[in-house]
Amino acid sequence: MAHRIGIAGITGRMGQLLAEEVPAAGASLAGGIGRPGSDKPAPPGVALCPGLADLAVVSDVVIDFTHASTAQSTAATMAKSGKPWVLGSSGLSAADEAAVETAARTIPVVYASNFSAGVNLVLALCERMGAALPADTYDAEIMEMHHRQKVDAPSGTAVGMGRAVAKGRGRKLEDVMVSGRHGHTGARETGAIGFAALRGGQVVGEHTLIFASATEHIALTHRAFDRRAFAAGAVRAALWVIGKPPGLYSMMDVLGMV
Repeated sequence: MAHRIGIAGITGRMGQLLAEEVPAAGASLAGGIGRPGSDKPAPPGVALCPGLADLAVVSDVVIDFTHASTAQSTAATMAKSGKPWVLGSSGLSAADEAAVETAARTIPVVYASNFSAGVNLVLALCERMGAALPADTYDAEIMEMHHRQKVDAPSGTAVGMGRAVAKGRGRKLEDVMVSGRHGHTGARETGAIGFAALRGGQVVGEHTLIFASATEHIALTHRAFDRRAFAAGAVRAALWVIGKPPGLYSMMDVLGMV
């Protein structure tokens, strides 16, 4: 019997792609719920459930691409349901992430800033480069660009890159992150990881990590041209997490990279 996948946020752009990728992966689309406050219809032939708890009942796993503002309530509902949860919403606060970690003590959760296989390979390289290139001689800067409708900055993927570099250097990103420089900022602090966020047009996603020293610059870039790469990766994660013990997993786990 095909695994049943429910989609939270099925009326959004990612949700509609997920609705196409689920049957393409040989799974069954159990249904979905729309984004809070959205009156967009579900894809043809897809049943909308009254709420997340109802969706979890009819699903073997729920994929969630809604909004950071729903993360804490969703975490509580999913933990109570006992069903696996794949979370792709970006812009989560420290409190939101703490709620996700709490849910992961009860259910298996795959939480990733980006579900693209290519991006996750880049994240692995970010950590290795952070470890190999000393912070006192190589300045790390991250630049990202997205479509004009994106509401959070820096992007979750950019933050993921920064965390990977910081981890490679034995630091926490929160201690070295510099975002949105403006005005008289003074000289750059040694060991800082800088972020620049660009917004415009309909760019799906571009991320570049730059290591700059006095003698050389090294740039690592990923460009996404189609959101389908994220949808396919999320469905892959959903099928992988079914049957796993409670815990907080990443796309690295799904890809067998840890």
